[in-house]
This record gives sequence, C-alpha cells and structure tokens, in this order.
Amino acid sequence: MYQPDALDLRLLQALQIDGRASFSRIAGVLGVSDQTIARRFRRLHNETRLKVLGMADHSRLGRTNWIVRLRCTPDAAEPLADALARRPDTSYIGLMSGGTEVMCAMKPRNRQDRDELLLDRIPRTQRVTAVDAFCVLSHFYGGPLGWLNKIDALDAAQEAALRPDPPPAAAQPVNLEPLDEALLDLLRHDGRATATDLASATGQTEAKVKRRVRNLRASGVLYFHVEHDREPFGHGAEAVLWMKVDPARLREAGQTLAGHREVRFAAAVSGRANIVASVLCRSTEELFGYLADRVGVIGGVQDIETVPTLREVKALTYTPRH
Repeated sequence: MYQPDALDLRLLQALQIDGRASFSRIAGVLGVSDQTIARRFRRLHNETRLKVLGMADHSRLGRTNWIVRLRCTPDAAEPLADALARRPDTSYIGLMSGGTEVMCAMKPRNRQDRDELLLDRIPRTQRVTAVDAFCVLSHFYGGPLGWLNKIDALDAAQEAALRPDPPPAAAQPVNLEPLDEALLDLLRHDGRATATDLASATGQTEAKVKRRVRNLRASGVLYFHVEHDREPFGHGAEAVLWMKVDPARLREAGQTLAGHREVRFAAAVSGRANIVASVLCRSTEELFGYLADRVGVIGGVQDIETVPTLREVKALTYTPRH
C-alpha cells in the first residue's frame, strides 16, 4: 500500500485551505518546485483517489440539511444505498451497523424535493423497516471546516500564506443566478476545473466565469473539500455517534467535540439524540479509548449510541461499483 509522507500531508492540508491554489503558489509556500507539487498531486490522485471538490454551503443559501437513518433488511441495504448515492441532493451515504442500516445526508434545494424523498420515495421502498429523519439545526464542525485542517502538517506561517480572506457573516441568504448554479454543479465534480473548462461548459467568457467564482467564494457559498482514501494514512475505524445531551449544555458539548482531532463532523439535530458526530480513528482500540476517555467525560452527555461505518458508499462524489 502507498505510504504518504510529510510532504503529501502538507499538500493535502494546503488544498483543504485553498482548493484552487495553483501548484506554483503551493510550491512557493512549501519551499519545493512546481514540478514536485504537480507530481505529488498526480500520485495522490492515482494512489488515494484524491479529489478536490467545490461544495455549496447551504446555510448561506437559506436551505436546511437533513440526516436520515434507514433501517432495512440486509439484502436491501446495498441497493438502497446505491440508489440514494445517485441522487444529486445526497452528500453522504454510509452503510452502517452490520449492513442493516443506511445513513444518508440530504441537501434538498427546496421543500418539494425534501418531501418527495422523505414522504414519498423512501417510505414506499420495499424492505425498509424504519425511517428516522433529523433536521440539522446548527453545525459545530464540518462543511467549510474540513478534517484535514486538524492534521497540523503546516506551520502557522504556511497556513496564513495560503488561507483566503474569510467571508463576512451571513446577514441574509444569497440568491444564486442560473450561471452560479451551473458553476457550482461543475465545481462539485472538479473543484480545480480551469476557467477555460468552466467557460466552455457554460458558454460564457473566461473573465465572467472567473468573476462569478470569485463572488461565490467571497460570499461563503463556495468552499472546497479534499476527498481521498483514508486507509493509506492509517485510519481504519470510522463511526457515527448519536448523543443525547442536556439541552442546557448542548452548545458547550458541541464546541468541545469540534475541537477533537478525531471529529470530522458534528452538529446539533432535532430528535431525542440531539448531537450527531462522525469520528475517524486509526483502530477500534483507539476508537474505544476516544469514547471512554474523551467523549465520556464531556459535561451534559446522557447517552451515546456508537454506530460503526462499514463502508462509505458516497462521500461527496459517487463512483458506481462494478
């Protein structure tokens, strides 16, 4: 198995900070040649399926995200997960809990799309035995804050040299134009698509495409996510934590989780379990230690359900199984 080194980790974190930074800019910050960065990028792409994806922050658009737990018979889990993964409004699909549960993160564009999936399609799916839908109320970690920000591969000066100016606080939802929607769809598949490629795909000039991408980034609507296989980096134990927390300590508990290196995503949600977190550890033994020694001592936590992730069917992109 390919073993990434320290320069690979620095490159990954640099891409997480600015997914569209040129190889020459990254090379200058890291003190290596442009050719070295280009070569490392290609190798990571080939060996770990590295992708840089442009994602829309739905909170900036006034849209609500949902997390759905689907319990089903074992023979239905994989076909159901594959079918959900093909939908453009799902951003994560995990096969969980012995192959009898599918976890789905939904980003519907409007109420009609949400109701069509939650009230019509899923309840009518054969061999689905239970459906629980949770509205995401507040994010503690995730989205623009990628897990690679926590790996400490770059020093503070390198991070500052790469980090773009933060977007302003959102006062009102951003209204997208048709060109914005088209660009977001293209960047969702390749966050580093060139202005030439974007202009060709949309029928616009390169100058206009560059301006719209800059505006999307400046408004906070567009952010970048680095996706790659985690096994080469030594992370083999993944789980979702459903936590019941004293409401008076909900914010405090969520902020504590957000600071944990193991946490990739954490949010307050509706339902009896009012916090959900996705965690990544090197082994099941490390996961046990994390639960016992760090999560277990968070104030206000009343109950934790730990659900191992057997396989990610869809992270943010989806490649059909052959």
